[in-house]
Amino acid sequence: MAEAVQSDSVSAGIRSMFFLLTPNETSYQRMEDVPQYVQQATPFFIGLMVLEMVVGLLKTGSPVVTISDGLTSVSCGMISRIPLLFMRSCELTAYMYVWDRYRLLELPWDSAWTWWLAFMGVDFCYYWVHRVAHEVSIIWAAHQVHHSSEYYNLTTALRQSLTQQFTSWIFYLPLALIAPPTFFAVHIQLNLLYQFWIHTELIRTLGPLEWVFNTPKHHRVHHGRNVYCIDKNYGGILIIWDRLFGTFAEETDKVVFGLVCPINTFEILYTQLHYYVYLWKRSTTFKSIGYKLSTFFKGPSWSPGKPRLGDHANNPKVTGQEVPHDPSWPLPLQVYVVIHFLLALGAYHDLFENKMMLSQLTMLAMTMYVLLTLTSMGFIMDQRPTAAFLEMLRCVVMVTMQRYGCMKPLLSSLAVPTEAFVSLSLLFWALQSFSQLLRIKKKAD
Repeated sequence: MAEAVQSDSVSAGIRSMFFLLTPNETSYQRMEDVPQYVQQATPFFIGLMVLEMVVGLLKTGSPVVTISDGLTSVSCGMISRIPLLFMRSCELTAYMYVWDRYRLLELPWDSAWTWWLAFMGVDFCYYWVHRVAHEVSIIWAAHQVHHSSEYYNLTTALRQSLTQQFTSWIFYLPLALIAPPTFFAVHIQLNLLYQFWIHTELIRTLGPLEWVFNTPKHHRVHHGRNVYCIDKNYGGILIIWDRLFGTFAEETDKVVFGLVCPINTFEILYTQLHYYVYLWKRSTTFKSIGYKLSTFFKGPSWSPGKPRLGDHANNPKVTGQEVPHDPSWPLPLQVYVVIHFLLALGAYHDLFENKMMLSQLTMLAMTMYVLLTLTSMGFIMDQRPTAAFLEMLRCVVMVTMQRYGCMKPLLSSLAVPTEAFVSLSLLFWALQSFSQLLRIKKKAD
């Protein structure tokens, strides 16, 4: 019996990734009964990413993801969920508020018609969330994180923004007038899960399905910085909205992925926040209040004298020969970064698993440790001069957390080796920092 239940659970988990669940399986009367589909999908994320790596290596003879880019993407995904430790989802909170006070209808929770209406409504609203994120600079400042990778693989799907959730909730509020919150809670998750598998270059075409559904072929266009790709194919599950509203483009020329102006860094906080700084600095170059506001609320390509969305006349020319940013760095250092990243990922998982039992202060301390780790890993991958000092500080924090039992090893049998490894890491970076200080002093003399 237990094996049958587990088999059903695995089957439902896999099907949830491709929007293959039925209304009967996913209709709920009470909010507390709605599963955490995204959280439960973690094993399937990992499984599909490993499968893509293996198939990609066999098919192309080269890896589909680099360590530096892949870890940066996963780090962005980790950071994007941190607000959920301290607050409820903005989208769900706002939706329930409007539903409780202003709903116009109360559609039955056990009706397949209600389920399908919610599916279409959420996907339609997502189209506009996504489109506005590309057409309004201050919202693009959040969404650009997702487009910052110059690679296109399943890890790219996890490269999400810390701040976008603070504006996206607005666009779902009209649906809250008629569709019960439980349906919204289901479909907002299933919509997100569907968009994971379409981030791959290995699936070239899906034939007639592409008339209706968003597919890897369509979404590759969306991630391109070729002129024909920019601001196209916003759909979540369905591509029909793009066909209806004139934002659809077929994949033709080789797609070159990433931002129009690549950021060329793996530093996580810069990846998340640099565009806000850029907008502020750009706004200060204008004296007119109108121009200052336009910097934030018109399109990213806007400039004085141009239409609201600007144009792409000044974009760097795309030749198709572009090579993604992938600086070489020593293999031992790559192994080191992967091990410490996994340790931080374990702490991050424990933080979410035990958040109901932890004090706010403990959660804040562990959150800061995770952010410090992801930042330091980015410094190492970027090979910054200050990486040794930052990593030494991080290792001091890690040793302290281990000493007071705030961190658990990935496996209980690895407790002693993990502590020894962290201590050796601290010693190594302390020596590196001391060596750098001597070199700095020698140059000063």
